[in-house]
Amino acid sequence: MVAAKEVLIQEVEKLRGIPNLEIALRVYGHQTPVTNTYQDCNDTKLEVPFGPNTVDAIKSKVKSIQAKGSTPIARSLEAAAGDFPDTLARNFIILITDGLESCDNDPCIIARKLKEKGVKVTPFVIGLGMDLSYLEKFDCIGAYSDAENKESFRNVLSNVVSKTLLNTTVQINLNDINKKASETNVTLFLYEAGTNQLKYTFTHTLNRKNLPDTLILDPALKYDLVVNTLPRIEKKGIVLQKYTHNTIIVDAPQGFIKFTSSKNTQNPNFQMRVSQKDDVKTIHAQNLNSTQKYLVGTYDLEIFTLPRTYQRVEVQQSKTTLVDVVPAGTFQYTTVKATVGQVFYERSTDNWEWVCNLEEGLLEGKWYLQPGNYKIVYREKDQKSSAYTKEKKFRIDSNKTLLLNL
Repeated sequence: MVAAKEVLIQEVEKLRGIPNLEIALRVYGHQTPVTNTYQDCNDTKLEVPFGPNTVDAIKSKVKSIQAKGSTPIARSLEAAAGDFPDTLARNFIILITDGLESCDNDPCIIARKLKEKGVKVTPFVIGLGMDLSYLEKFDCIGAYSDAENKESFRNVLSNVVSKTLLNTTVQINLNDINKKASETNVTLFLYEAGTNQLKYTFTHTLNRKNLPDTLILDPALKYDLVVNTLPRIEKKGIVLQKYTHNTIIVDAPQGFIKFTSSKNTQNPNFQMRVSQKDDVKTIHAQNLNSTQKYLVGTYDLEIFTLPRTYQRVEVQQSKTTLVDVVPAGTFQYTTVKATVGQVFYERSTDNWEWVCNLEEGLLEGKWYLQPGNYKIVYREKDQKSSAYTKEKKFRIDSNKTLLLNL
């Protein structure tokens, strides 16, 4: 109660001097104490009526409030609807409670009656320290926000006040392949359109109803949206309609690539370069034994094995595409004298692709090579004629070791 009063006083002060804004204060459960045999379900009172300059009166009244009685939410809502001077303005109720309805009336019935009467009231419910399992109890009343501590209460109340004053809200639908707004958990950048001025950064979130969360944006600006998927999505020149709820739709169907080498006994540690089909631009360097989300589509993979491995894969909606690299084998060589040379891989018949060089000055070497046909071309370093060039062909098999004595 102390924390709620302190934050409420601070937030009310921020509303001082805003044109065309009037604030009233209705309080419940503050006049009659609850006993074992009695609770006053009519304990609700308009303490500060609507008027042009009510900030000081509300702050003074909030300071003096004592929590004594029951929680007659329904009757307070019904009474509050009659507190407004008229139904021509945009009228809002912000209901702050630390408990559920404790009397005999159903808040949902009252909320429905208010709508039937044409009373333009939109309640925002802030539950302070409430059991979250009761959230659905407030669905019929209005937007619900929970605050578990003083700081979250401050943030929630400030956000709700912004919603009531600006009333320009936005949801960003990240649609899957079926045009359902199911994609989420990705960073959103909102720039002032045509500039590099970043105005908002959000981690996209689905709320408790599994719908895109509601955002508060300045409607005076045009926006360029960047959705940081792989690859990223851009939507430019977004115009918001003032004083209404806006929906921005982005097609962002995604699936996964899982990158493993499950049968490899060498405990490898390499990456693969991911690019879109027939596009040389790298969009990600994915580590082995990781799973990464990508937009639905076709991707070219360059896997940094020795020699490099190439694949083309399809990413499908909400499915995991497995890239399981064939286990390498071990190639070792020894030599009596210092040797220079290179190892080549037969990519196709008589198409020899360079793999690596022998280390000059060393008498032995070791590499993990992908299965296939190879040859090593070499000569002793101190020989001064190309005629001393030698070559040996060999085959590498998965998880097997080949030792060559040059």
